[in-house]
Order: sequence, then structure tokens, then C-alpha cells
Amino acid sequence: MRTVKLPILPEAASSVAAADGAASEEATLQVGELARESGKTVRAIHLYEEMELLRPAARSKGRYRLYGPEALVRVRWIGKLQDLGYSLTEIKTIVRDFEQKAGSSAPSAMVKVREVYTKKLDETRAQIEKLRRLENEILASLEYLDTCDDVCEPNRLISSCGSCDHHAREQGVPDLVAGFRSH
Repeated sequence: MRTVKLPILPEAASSVAAADGAASEEATLQVGELARESGKTVRAIHLYEEMELLRPAARSKGRYRLYGPEALVRVRWIGKLQDLGYSLTEIKTIVRDFEQKAGSSAPSAMVKVREVYTKKLDETRAQIEKLRRLENEILASLEYLDTCDDVCEPNRLISSCGSCDHHAREQGVPDLVAGFRSH
């Protein structure tokens, strides 16, 4: 795994110099800088910390939280899992389950991660298929409605749509259109 060195921003230089432990050796970020770099809010970063999804690397003499480069990777990872539809509570469970396996072999820990991602892939594919069916329904509805726009008389009342004679009898009315016609 490649370690990313982040540049020390001028406003963080004094905090970095004051950091204790190993974090003072690496570039660190204050919470606001981490939020800015990751595209998250300071409140989100604090929430991740409260939920034990993120830990500061150190604290400055002024007691500011300082985060190492791995924190940016972690925050982006949390964001990707949220994009996949996981709640923060579910992410915490994933992390907890993984950390419980940390004392065991790396392959067995990765089996659990693989299971989580495989399940999410299956769910994502099912959602994609559902969206494809919906796309087809929308396209069929638009095609059906194009006929209304092209051949329907401008003074025709909506109440006559239930017995429309402008569409072929064998052409089914798409559900997205039929819903307007039934009451």
C-alpha cells in the first residue's frame, strides 16, 4: 500500500510542529482542512469520530485534532460506502466486524469484506435491472403520449381519454399513463 504525503498548509504548520508522537513526523490536517480536502463538513468528520469510524492521529498543544493522511483515505472510503447506500450505523458494523477479524489471518478478514461487497453488488445489479425496467416504462409512456400530441384534437376533453380511439387497440396503455385514466 502506498502512503500519501499531504502538503502542510501554512496555517497548519504551527499545529503540526506542536503535535505529539509519530503524527508530528508526517503531514497532518486539522479537522477543517480534512473536511475541505474530503468534501465533507466539519460536523460529518466529528460524527465519524463519535461513531468510532475515524480517529485523530494526535492533538496539537492547543488540543486541536490532527489527522494523518490515512484519515483522508478513510473519510473518502466512508463516503463511497454511503454512496453505495450504507448508513453510518451499517458502516460501523462493517468496521467492527472487520476489526474483530483483525487478530485472525488477513485472508479470513478479507473473506468478510468480500461477502459484504458481493452482497452489495448483487443488490446494486438488482436495482439497475429495476431501473432499466422503469426506463423502458417511461420510454413506452412517452411514445404513447407522442401520439396524443400528434393526432389528438386540441379541443378534446380529458374525460374522453378513457375511450381513446387514436391508439391501436392491441397497443397496451403503459401503466404510467393508465394511472391517470383510472380513478
